[in-house]
Amino acid sequence: MKFTSAQLDDGVLERAFTLDGIPGILWTPESASVPVPLVLLGHPGGLHAMHSRLAGRARASVVEHGFAAATIELPGGGERPRSAAAEQARSDLRRALAAGDPVDEIVDRLVLPLVDNAVPEWQAALDALLALPEVRGPVGFSGGPIAIGIRFAVVEPRITAAVLFAGSFVPAAMFDEARQLTIPLQVLLQWDDEGNDRQAALDLFDALGSKEKTLHANMGGHAGVPQSEVTGGAQFFARHSS
Repeated sequence: MKFTSAQLDDGVLERAFTLDGIPGILWTPESASVPVPLVLLGHPGGLHAMHSRLAGRARASVVEHGFAAATIELPGGGERPRSAAAEQARSDLRRALAAGDPVDEIVDRLVLPLVDNAVPEWQAALDALLALPEVRGPVGFSGGPIAIGIRFAVVEPRITAAVLFAGSFVPAAMFDEARQLTIPLQVLLQWDDEGNDRQAALDLFDALGSKEKTLHANMGGHAGVPQSEVTGGAQFFARHSS
């Protein structure tokens, strides 16, 4: 891991880094005297475009609870190389949705390779972050795409709790993985999300195997997540950080 820039803003140290060519950002408390727990922030790709929202989510954990927060760029996101197969699948998905055609096979082509590539990168980032003297477990995951969050939480025992954002397509095969989850979960659903199948999101929540799981459903579209959910997600991790 190589840090490439740093800035201090109202008690929060934000450092950009690269890890094997993958861009990322780490937020830590300025005054932390001991290693602090870590929250990993998932997102749909495009660190630059998502920066303000990611920074807001990070501050909720760093300022209010003294945690560290970190994120990395998705495969094919931001300035990372594009996948021709993924771009074709996105085009096919838009066309199928507009025509009202079945999309299951297209979703598989788009999402499953992304999950397969992204989760090992998240694990490598977690290795590097926990090697830093200022960061320790327990570790939480917050965000999406939800298929990545599910796979990551299933295969990575260092993830002790997760807030999953239900706002993206999930391949049918991922439902079997969802049933394997046992950690505490909080699922965030925008009720009128124009890009998300509400019933599919509810079916996925039902499939999640965790005994402790909570669904937070709010009115509004994809970008209308209330601020209370940002602070609520941080509070959820605080409750499960001991």
